[in-house]
Amino acid sequence: MSLLDVSSFAAGQWIAPGAGARNIASAITGEVIAQAGNDTLNVQGMLDYARSVGGPSLRKMTFHDRARMLKALAGHLNQHKQALYDLSFNTGATQSDHMIDIDGGIGTMFVFASKGRREMPDGHVYLDGDVEQLSRNGTFLGQHICTPLQGVAVHINAFNFPVWGMLEKLAPTLLAGVPAIVKPATATCYVTELAVRLMLESGILPDGALQLVSGGLGDMLDHLGMQDVVSFTGSAETALKLRANPVILRNSVRFVAEQDSLNASILGPDAQPGTPEFDLFVKEVSREMTTKAGQKCTAIRRIIAPESQIEAVIAALSERLAKTQIGDPRLEGTRMGALVSNAQKRDVMEKAAIIGQEATRVFGDPERFDVTGADAAKGAFVPPMLYHCEAPDTAERVHDTEAFGPVSTIMGYRDLDHAIALANRGQGSLVASVITHDPAVAREVAIGAGAYHGRLYFNNRDSMKESTGHGSPLPHMVHGGPGRAGGGEEMGGVRGVKHYMQRTAIQGSPDILSAIGEKWVPGGTEVEGPAHPFTRKFGELAVGETLHTAPRTVTLEDIETFAHFTGDTFYAHMDDEAAKRNPFFPGRVAHGYLLLSFAAGMFVQPDEGPVLANTGLDNLRFMKPVAAGDSIKVRLSVKKKTPRNDEYGEVRWHVTLTNQDDEIAAEYELLTMNAY
Repeated sequence: MSLLDVSSFAAGQWIAPGAGARNIASAITGEVIAQAGNDTLNVQGMLDYARSVGGPSLRKMTFHDRARMLKALAGHLNQHKQALYDLSFNTGATQSDHMIDIDGGIGTMFVFASKGRREMPDGHVYLDGDVEQLSRNGTFLGQHICTPLQGVAVHINAFNFPVWGMLEKLAPTLLAGVPAIVKPATATCYVTELAVRLMLESGILPDGALQLVSGGLGDMLDHLGMQDVVSFTGSAETALKLRANPVILRNSVRFVAEQDSLNASILGPDAQPGTPEFDLFVKEVSREMTTKAGQKCTAIRRIIAPESQIEAVIAALSERLAKTQIGDPRLEGTRMGALVSNAQKRDVMEKAAIIGQEATRVFGDPERFDVTGADAAKGAFVPPMLYHCEAPDTAERVHDTEAFGPVSTIMGYRDLDHAIALANRGQGSLVASVITHDPAVAREVAIGAGAYHGRLYFNNRDSMKESTGHGSPLPHMVHGGPGRAGGGEEMGGVRGVKHYMQRTAIQGSPDILSAIGEKWVPGGTEVEGPAHPFTRKFGELAVGETLHTAPRTVTLEDIETFAHFTGDTFYAHMDDEAAKRNPFFPGRVAHGYLLLSFAAGMFVQPDEGPVLANTGLDNLRFMKPVAAGDSIKVRLSVKKKTPRNDEYGEVRWHVTLTNQDDEIAAEYELLTMNAY
């Protein structure tokens, strides 16, 4: 059998393994299948190439351009995922595991592509928060903006998810406009290399946007600067060594870490045997112990159940684990494959022995278990192992030692406060779950344990059919945790993109802020269009184009007609004496929604034209009541334009209603879809 040469991609060239190459063995057979690594890589050249070629090309693109690029990349990988499946079996992963790693990674890219189009501007500057009023008359304002870092992101990934682990970092990085150098764990880098080849060969990425190091990084971290980012997934020990690099410390290089985590799952006191929650708890724990052979940073390491339910949980969990078929992951009946390597197997057994000093193994014997279609002595196979710790308050190792495999420890709690204290003994985790049907239990855990966990996952009979599982980080939600979990954050939608951008406070006049943010700021220069804005196509409208309407007087008859027509006969609109007793009103006042209806009638152009639909209304505020006899007028301004497809784009209008004294009565933003 010929060895697979796992190459690096550096400065636009594929570099084959060379000096310092390391052998990689199959997790199933223990036989060497590949080699990777080259000590002669020009790491400074890679950094320069990313900064001088990849970065400028990405920054020329808008957020929407980069989002479309991500969507195209995800689509291309999706068309070739079978090749990734076939190769990934050698890591010990089953077909179900592939769905988490490969399909999950591709899905993450799709989500970031969608969020980039929906939640970020079709421009080069991301506005972070609202405009701040810094002066009495509004001529001096403040705004926070985010712009791409002008360096490179170095991604150091773990062995357990060679595709998802890369793509969940890469998607927000590229969306931000920052090039990446990916360094996968050597044990599974051959799968990552194929994914990178597929993306590069697609021609979708600009030159320099993505490079790959298969093997060691050399002294790359010694050449990083303040515009660069290191994003690391792995052990706490390795994270500490990398974080302590003098260059990283001196240059304040951003360092994002996702590391060891003693994740916990709590069985709520209401979840008695026979309830849907009890069965769900057993199912979740079993799945987290066996998926990816327990090699998940989010796997359940500590099982926390009421003391009275310990025996029932052990019995139910043991019965379920006993049905897990272990073997060659390519076989259809296999439910759990191998650990990634025999070295990892030795590490897991060493850590399990440490846990065994404080806990008793109640299920799983690493000396006696069946393996289907493979040799247990040659492959990196271990059975699921369940331990029981009878004294979790005095124990130490069960709370600080992670066996990164199918190993978990059950412990009992006296009351909910005790359960929370035990969960927090992990000193920071990526996720803790609570299976309960009692909202009061969920609230108490959220308040008591939230500060120690990056994510809290609650599940019960109401949500279990659609829930994604304790161990599934989602691109919409933050993935990371405090303390021993690394103190970092990844994903979380646009929050994850911001990790690769610089937040800057800008101050100036409305026109200055409007120009920088490509979004009209009230008080800025108003543009007079050649015709009614509703008669003008998307591309013809200018940001700041403004229409001022003639005034309209609001009558008592208007108020009463609206009240009876809609059924809104609230006393403030119908009873003058009662309204006067309300400190907010001078007497009977017009309905707020009557004013909005009048405003629409005042600024609308009724003929068929480029305005296709009114799709929403944001940030509505009623600021001053309007009484019968008052008059209102409307200012309608083009605040922002966002292309949506080849046929139409979204126009965000700023609408202000003022009374006869030019006082603002209401303010909001109107969204329409306008044809090109």
